[in-house]
Amino acid sequence: MFMYFFPIALVVASNVVYNICQKSTPQGANPFSALLITYLTAALLTLLAFPFYKTDKGFFQSFNDLNWTSFALGAAIVGLELGYLLAYRVGWNISVGSLVANIILAILLIPVGILFYKEGFSVNQIIGAAFCLVGLVLINK
Repeated sequence: MFMYFFPIALVVASNVVYNICQKSTPQGANPFSALLITYLTAALLTLLAFPFYKTDKGFFQSFNDLNWTSFALGAAIVGLELGYLLAYRVGWNISVGSLVANIILAILLIPVGILFYKEGFSVNQIIGAAFCLVGLVLINK
């Protein structure tokens, strides 16, 4: 049961720290300098954590299983990081900016899940999504 909930708890806790850090990045700092230090830190932590994920493949051999998604994810992460940093710099509140972005994201991922991953979407989920849209309108009024 722990391993079912742990990843979501990790995502939530990391997102809280992420948004606090993005909002707290100095206004005068070059966003790309901030991103460079962020990614160097992430690369170092990833390198240090690598030995703890046990597999039958060695370090260099493990890269053979990768495809285009790692490069696309890298580009997406830069867009995500830069987007949040700029959103906070132009005045989005930490309590609203992330909420608006994540509601829109959730709504946009519904057809992706249905069309590309053959996920079901129940009546309750449709009602929940409608509430999200209503909430989005109310938050931005």
